[in-house]
Amino acid sequence: QVQLMESGGGSVQAGGSLRLSCAASGYTRNSYCVGWFRQAPGKEREGVAGIHSDGTIRYADSVKDRFTISQDNAENTLYLQMNTLKPEDTAMYYCAASSASCSRPLLLWRLAYSYWGQGTQVTVSS
Repeated sequence: QVQLMESGGGSVQAGGSLRLSCAASGYTRNSYCVGWFRQAPGKEREGVAGIHSDGTIRYADSVKDRFTISQDNAENTLYLQMNTLKPEDTAMYYCAASSASCSRPLLLWRLAYSYWGQGTQVTVSS
């Protein structure tokens, strides 16, 4: 059974930083996508950053040059380093993993992912 658990959310002022972690268990794939999504109240869940098993990384335009996604395969942990945070980054952040082979163009497409964590709240005040 695949389980994903996020941590690291919190409240920061604009310009601050947070590092999110996602611990995975029961997840073993040769070809996969893993990523971070976020959902603000009243808005659709959107892709923030994703990693393909071949090392390809994609970011949403809104977070490029501010957020960095990485993974530690030995620890089965996915990270999202968020710098220069803005109030519009306020949202619930979710990590996600695909259940089967995943195409690189789909890295930020939520329907490509089958497994989801419970989310961690990020609040950025101005």
